Amino acid sequence: MDRRCRAAVGAVLSSCLFVACGSSEPPTSIDTPQAPLVGSLYNGPEPRPGPPILYAPPPRAPQLENTGVWRAPPILISGASAYRDGEFLYQDFLFDDHGANGTLENVVDIAAGLDGVADDVFSRRGGSYRYPLDPVYANNAADLVEFRVRALDEATAFRVTLNTLLDPDRVGLTLALGDSAEPRVLPRGANVVVPARWALTVFEAQAELVDLDTGEVLASDLPVDVDLERAQIQWRVPRSVRDPGRERIAMAFGVGLWDTTADAYLLPGAVASETSPGGALGLSGPPAAFFNVAFRYDEPGTELLPSLFTDLVLNTAWWRNQRQGAALAAGDISEFRAMVDFGRLRDGVRDDMPNQPGGTPTVGAISRIFASRFTHAPGIDPANDCGTAQGCLGRFGGQLQPYALYVPDREAPDGGFGFTLLLHSLAANYHQYHGTRHQRQLGERGRGYLVATPAGRGPDGWYVETAGADAFEVWNDVARHYPLNPNYAAASGVSMGGYGSYRFATRYPDLFARVHTIVGPPAVGIWVPPLQPSPGPQSNTFEALASLRHVPTLIWAATTDELVPYPGPLTQAQELDRLGYRYRFESYAPAEHLTFSFNDEYQPGADFLGDHAVVRNPAHISYVVNPRMDFANVGMVADHVYWLSALATRDGEPGSIDAVSEGFGASDAEVLPTQFGAGLLTGGNLPAIAYLSQSRDWGDAPAATAADRLRLVLRNIASLTVHPERARLSCAAELQVDSDGPVEVRFAGCDRVERY
Repeated sequence: MDRRCRAAVGAVLSSCLFVACGSSEPPTSIDTPQAPLVGSLYNGPEPRPGPPILYAPPPRAPQLENTGVWRAPPILISGASAYRDGEFLYQDFLFDDHGANGTLENVVDIAAGLDGVADDVFSRRGGSYRYPLDPVYANNAADLVEFRVRALDEATAFRVTLNTLLDPDRVGLTLALGDSAEPRVLPRGANVVVPARWALTVFEAQAELVDLDTGEVLASDLPVDVDLERAQIQWRVPRSVRDPGRERIAMAFGVGLWDTTADAYLLPGAVASETSPGGALGLSGPPAAFFNVAFRYDEPGTELLPSLFTDLVLNTAWWRNQRQGAALAAGDISEFRAMVDFGRLRDGVRDDMPNQPGGTPTVGAISRIFASRFTHAPGIDPANDCGTAQGCLGRFGGQLQPYALYVPDREAPDGGFGFTLLLHSLAANYHQYHGTRHQRQLGERGRGYLVATPAGRGPDGWYVETAGADAFEVWNDVARHYPLNPNYAAASGVSMGGYGSYRFATRYPDLFARVHTIVGPPAVGIWVPPLQPSPGPQSNTFEALASLRHVPTLIWAATTDELVPYPGPLTQAQELDRLGYRYRFESYAPAEHLTFSFNDEYQPGADFLGDHAVVRNPAHISYVVNPRMDFANVGMVADHVYWLSALATRDGEPGSIDAVSEGFGASDAEVLPTQFGAGLLTGGNLPAIAYLSQSRDWGDAPAATAADRLRLVLRNIASLTVHPERARLSCAAELQVDSDGPVEVRFAGCDRVERY
């Protein structure tokens, strides 16, 4: 099959991943997607709290499947290696294929706004390379997901999984083997050196093994198998060509683009064109060919030092590829090598080398990978910008998605760890809090909490549609791998992450015990009351604050915030006060939008979130139904809460419910007077930040006599279903309804329907 024909077939077959179609070759060994651990998600009587996507079964993930000789389950933790089932595995970071870091990369990107990077100052890349504009590269063609080695009786088998593979002829791979006294130049125009004795280059469905001492080609046209559906490339080196025995062999590995006319690597120039990559401006020598390098075990995470501009604005560690970018800029990847023990491979040793250099971490700050149920495009599409309330596909359209997770260094308590969503800001990514005090303080509080930061499908999703579903798919994935106690969950986030916390808590209050928002806007974009929010009023959580009756909220606001005007969060606090809800509002001065991120001190927020349990079955429910925020296509629907379900409004506009079950024999707690105070936030990178506070709390609840009676106050509600067992009512409970229009009330399991 000639090159053009293979490319066409590749495009057709690869598209199969993005519509529901089956594989032509069923896997001989498949890692069965793991269901959530028993008890890690709510499993009580209906209705289940939260959106349907939280409970969806795991999807099939072709890129995580094994066929042929491959057996080991993937690690799914980035920057980690393991020996499993006779295989050596390395798991790379997703979307870190940015190549060398040109010295002018920051200036050029900000000035030109390339690929939207000017808007992504808190997810800046550790490299400056740009893919050719041809869609076949999908801005992601050289993104390494996984590297594997297996020792067979007659050969050594290798397998590489990429994040995006549309045309395998456009991709080149080089594996450096063995050691040498001095770094050697890798062949085929890689423009990279590394200590090695042999180099194996894979290109255009063949593999070539070269002796770097002599330049002799030891083998060419070694067969290469390409599985486009699984984005996997595998090849074998016969033991008659090179027999590793039981040696420990050093390996280095890089992925780049291939020039099919020159039979060499395609090198970036200054600016990307339709057929050539760009981003090499400012490099001191010939550009390295690799976009992505393996065996990077010590990439730095977010480190905030006393330099606001350097460490926040120009930080290039957000994608965990800062060292990769620097090494490729120098053209030397000697620091990125793994020692593969063929004795252990032949013995079938199982060793994840937990928490060892090069091994698989089990505690602390971890970067994880999961398979989403949603794919809308291969690779990265910068045109899929979000920023509105109408919907969001997001820039990262593939099935494999990353997230950051903090795991406390302790045994899980009885019933499991608690869980906290820590949502990232606009222009940031999932590593925003990686390794920070913020992440650690939330994780180490109380019983111990797993703290997850989803990618949100990009830097600007505002947790709408697919970007919102991503957060709950992450929650589901955490529940598959760690013991969680669903009764202990909270949400927090900075800026856009603060909005996401408002949004999730007001829509699914029966999922969260408490919420902490930090310079979080109440709506998508900017809201300066009494004006309508921009870009749209349908995103304003102010209208739904009544839903937070049982979710105490802490709001941190900066009085001179240039991006989230102070009147917005102040109005949120005033409404919570008017409602008589539990809240705490702290106004910091002097402080602007980035002050909290730079200061990185959140212990008072962690203390507020504490070890409080989620309220599951309250006697008094207040809830705002807002179908304008629903996205049924991704399982993000909010039509049930506590012991009410099937909530529908009459016209698709918001409606409100106030429901009181007297079956609990409980009355509302006493609302205590508003308190005012002042204080200092200390312990961060700044000496202190002063604040004024106002707050409200509840006292005791007066005694009440239980009765089989339900009282409903409904506005713009067409129908609802009551679950009497959870509401402590009988099927014959007395019903008192105050409605502004026709409404149908059903009792689940009772064959009872009332119409008013």
